[in-house]
Amino acid sequence: MKNLIKRSLTGIIYVALIIGAVLTGGWWYVALFALFTILAIREFATLCNASAGGENVTTLITDMAGALILFIGLCCVNLGLLTPHTTAVLGGTFFTVYLLYLVVRLVLQLYSHETSPLANLAYSYMGQLYIALPLGLMSMYYTLADGTALLLAMFVMIWLSDTGAFVTGSLIGKHKLFPRISPGKTWEGFFGGIVFVIASAFVMKYCFPAYFESVSIAGLIGMGIVVAAFATWGDLVESLIKRTLGVKDSGTLLPGHGGILDRIDSLLLVIPASLIYLITFTLYVS
Repeated sequence: MKNLIKRSLTGIIYVALIIGAVLTGGWWYVALFALFTILAIREFATLCNASAGGENVTTLITDMAGALILFIGLCCVNLGLLTPHTTAVLGGTFFTVYLLYLVVRLVLQLYSHETSPLANLAYSYMGQLYIALPLGLMSMYYTLADGTALLLAMFVMIWLSDTGAFVTGSLIGKHKLFPRISPGKTWEGFFGGIVFVIASAFVMKYCFPAYFESVSIAGLIGMGIVVAAFATWGDLVESLIKRTLGVKDSGTLLPGHGGILDRIDSLLLVIPASLIYLITFTLYVS
């Protein structure tokens, strides 16, 4: 009971912070998700280096700096927080500095005495691609028509997909979805999650029509299906990483929920997939 209360309170705070940051936008959005980026990179490094006794502090700091540069650079370009001239200058500067990170990280590995230097370098670059890039790209939502509402809808759909999968899978789940990686997931749960997000699409479109003028109900349903599918794959990808490395949770930062990486694993695949869907839908369907 105590653990349930702790888990619920943590979940409420987590959801409230995200909703507040998305609706407020601007530097509040940048601050929250920059924090998520740093924490997730830190947890990913800990996961990947657990068998070696811990991560190298120098490379960890370098990787965190690189992730922050990539994230903030993409946000500066997409959020319009600065003047067009300043944005253009800073965008080029961030890109140049990020290229410098890629080179410096490669050179640093030459001076490392780790037992698996190539694997550690690959882990660093994977962290940038797996975590920092999608979180940075998420700011592209604000460049879309009704972008704030669609970004919030994406988060709600992820949460409802997870809830629907859990409820349906617990009640009627029998056929394993991916037993090799995640024995608890079922096909019934997966389709239950899709039903939940499709229902949410109708609620969003017809209860809050002013916020979704740029997208039809078919577009929102399609977005929901994309979110549900890639949220599931995102969760499976992190399960594959943890299973491969022999780790149960990515961390202990969030009481009752594990680490921040355990909370955003679905998000990391949903962001690029949903952006591709929305941009394609806008260009060729609407």
